[in-house]
Amino acid sequence: MSLPLIAAIDPFTSPSSGLSPSTLSHISQTLLTVTPDTLPQALEYISAHTTTQTISVNVTSLLSTDAIHSLLDAGATRLFATYEQLSTLQPLINDDSRLALLLDTAHTSKDTIVSAISDTSVGIYAHKVTDIDAVAAWLTEYGTGNHPPVYVSFAAQPALADVVRIAKLAAVPILDSAWMTVDGGEGLLGVAEVVMAGVVSDREDGLVTTLVVDERGVALGLVYSSLESVRESIRTGSGVYQSRKRGLWYKGATSGATQELVRIDADCDADCLRFVVRQKGSGFCHLETATCFGAYTGLSHLQKTLQARKESAPAGSYTARLFSDAQLLRAKILEEAEELCDAKTKDEIAFEAADLFYFALTRCVAAGVDLADVEKNLDKKALKVSRRKGDAKPKFLAAGEKAENGKSAPAEAPKPAPAEAPKPAETPAEPLDPNRPIKMKRIDAQSTTPEELETVLRRPAQKTNTIMSIVTPIIDSVRTNGDSALISLAQKFDRATLTSPVLRAPFPDHLMALSPETKAAIDLSFANIHTFHAAQAESEPLTISTMPGVRCSRFVRPIERVGLYVPGGTAVLPSTALMLGVPAMVAGCSRIVLATPARPDGTVTPEIVYVAHKVGAECIVLAGGAQAVAAMAYGTESVPKVDKILGPGNQFVTAGKMYVSNDTSAGVSIDMPAGPSEVLVIADRSANPAFVASDLLSQAEHGVDSQVVLIAVGLDDAGLEAIEEEVHKQAVALPRVEIVRGAIEHSVTLRTATIEEAVALSNTYAPEHLILQVENAAKVVEGVVNAGSVFVGMWTPESVGDYSAGVNHSLPTYGYARQYSGVNLSTFVKHITSSELTEEGLRNVGGAVMQLAKVEELEAHRRAVEIRLEWADKQKENASS
Repeated sequence: MSLPLIAAIDPFTSPSSGLSPSTLSHISQTLLTVTPDTLPQALEYISAHTTTQTISVNVTSLLSTDAIHSLLDAGATRLFATYEQLSTLQPLINDDSRLALLLDTAHTSKDTIVSAISDTSVGIYAHKVTDIDAVAAWLTEYGTGNHPPVYVSFAAQPALADVVRIAKLAAVPILDSAWMTVDGGEGLLGVAEVVMAGVVSDREDGLVTTLVVDERGVALGLVYSSLESVRESIRTGSGVYQSRKRGLWYKGATSGATQELVRIDADCDADCLRFVVRQKGSGFCHLETATCFGAYTGLSHLQKTLQARKESAPAGSYTARLFSDAQLLRAKILEEAEELCDAKTKDEIAFEAADLFYFALTRCVAAGVDLADVEKNLDKKALKVSRRKGDAKPKFLAAGEKAENGKSAPAEAPKPAPAEAPKPAETPAEPLDPNRPIKMKRIDAQSTTPEELETVLRRPAQKTNTIMSIVTPIIDSVRTNGDSALISLAQKFDRATLTSPVLRAPFPDHLMALSPETKAAIDLSFANIHTFHAAQAESEPLTISTMPGVRCSRFVRPIERVGLYVPGGTAVLPSTALMLGVPAMVAGCSRIVLATPARPDGTVTPEIVYVAHKVGAECIVLAGGAQAVAAMAYGTESVPKVDKILGPGNQFVTAGKMYVSNDTSAGVSIDMPAGPSEVLVIADRSANPAFVASDLLSQAEHGVDSQVVLIAVGLDDAGLEAIEEEVHKQAVALPRVEIVRGAIEHSVTLRTATIEEAVALSNTYAPEHLILQVENAAKVVEGVVNAGSVFVGMWTPESVGDYSAGVNHSLPTYGYARQYSGVNLSTFVKHITSSELTEEGLRNVGGAVMQLAKVEELEAHRRAVEIRLEWADKQKENASS
């Protein structure tokens, strides 16, 4: 079943009189009426839009076969023609499904029609009908079976009921764009209403099954649509669907994985919609995969890999060389084309074709062209009726003849020198091979310029503007609607059904049911973290006399109300609750509020509830993401407002924290900015390769964006290969191997000659976690200037800091270790200063104060001292008299 055709009336001279080309593209089919005068503009329009729209053309006003020929070559999909034109066009097109016969007064009998289109695929076009009842009767007689399509246009704007009536009789309504509106113009037909006119649903709720695909037709997932969601999708030009539980679903509104709508169409029996979209962000699925049916494969997977490499190519990678060296890429395309031509067996041809596709697609991606663009051009070429002979150019024909005769063909371009051939792990087949070695790139820091090293160690850019545009409406909703917004957002984002957004202390025992082993592990970690942070307390105020009669002091007071964000969802993170809750308790914060996403049944993992109980939290906010941050920043009916928000989280949590900390009306601060997790390991010849690999992988498993760096001090190739073998061996045994593979993909090994060079590089990078697997590691710590936390020696894996050693694991990332400390006791307190002066003290310091106030022209400041001193002088005078 085809959706209605929309007639674009005079789009060449007055495009504002009808729907815009972008809106026309969303509904898949467009009809242009072309005259000799508008032919040039029509050709331009079709050429520009044929890859985004299915464009039919009414050519009944054109007498020239050459003009019609040019429209077909430009990409017109279908021609609406007269009876007289039909006999001329059928041999020209050689595919009569691209024709529709215009019914006119001379040829309206059924016998004439049947005779004209018998044994063809030619459609029928009833033009500008006035008697809709008669057309409906004729369509009923014609039937709804498997026959060429019928098109019906109207002499005047029809009622929506007439459009529905025609569509249900298996005809395609043709509607003037001037009759239609996207935003609800009075007396006009809504585009969404027209699109849904012939669509049916057998569901009780009336929702229409909707298949979401990318531009290549790869299925991303299955959703549902309603009239309201289709209307909103067309209005916004984005993927908007109807959730069966949560209402309108703006795809990617919180995850950033938005969709740009390409078009909407329906299947053959009109009970399923298809949304063609350009998927943004991590992918369609909530599991952050490209599709709900798993990751992309084949050419689609290769394209995604190349696009990622173009955005942030790992330094030293082969693909990075191809993007930066046009001559090398050209030579490789020519080389692989020749090897494909010379291949003999089925396996050889497939192997060489894969290599050629890799280099050809690299060329496309480098120019901003994707597979959908290529396929659209293939489709466009298929519509052409003009064909050139197709002979090869002489230089290639000669080369082919020589190769066929067993002679060496002249090379079109020299092959690249073998000195810089890619490493085995960087061959063109890599992106297609899930079993390729999991291996870090090697860079020799001694032979690399400072500028190149800076590029190697640069973190990926964070797209804050896009994230903020998603986060801001969420924060506004919570700020305005309070608890009801939290309950709604929990259902929308976490699929959790809540009656209240808050779980209050005392927490019931059944919510803290843990195994004895888990409870003992939490208790031990709690004790160590408590001991370490309690030792940081300032037992006495600082008091000092800066001069006679002037005493200054500084004393500590806890921040009264703190909000602690603990990431949740499918993960269980009691360690983060401990790292934030224990120092808050030690500091003496009077109100501790935890926030973590609820599970679908509305509960929280018992480990987190148990930690909340141990640290004395007054409540747990059952929310995640920016909505949790907003609730704690502004407060709701049930959520207490806090003074400071702390804790890690994804990019939406981070954006939410940055937003509220800059909003003076919130009056809230945050712990620190955040980025992806990081580890930097410095290892020398004394390091155990298995230990080094385990430390690298323990950070790589956090996420594909984790930053993993190894600095190898004085290691030869054999030493590095031992570590690389361990990385691969241990990685493939991990349950999160694909995440590890993604992180290692952009990780790097830097080779240095001395420990001093290694520490200098580490200080430049300023890692979140610094691991020293070197001789005299404790001595090396003296040179560390920038790091979140340091792990000293072979027996100190980073994981002990994450859980139970006692140090805090909430640390600065993204290079912020240059300016920020990790969470500690001071994070939860504030220092207040006091001054206490005697008369002697004011006389000693008053002259300086008055002079500086005079310089700054702050007369009231100066007078505050002067008045006191004058009063004191008068008192003395009175006493002496």
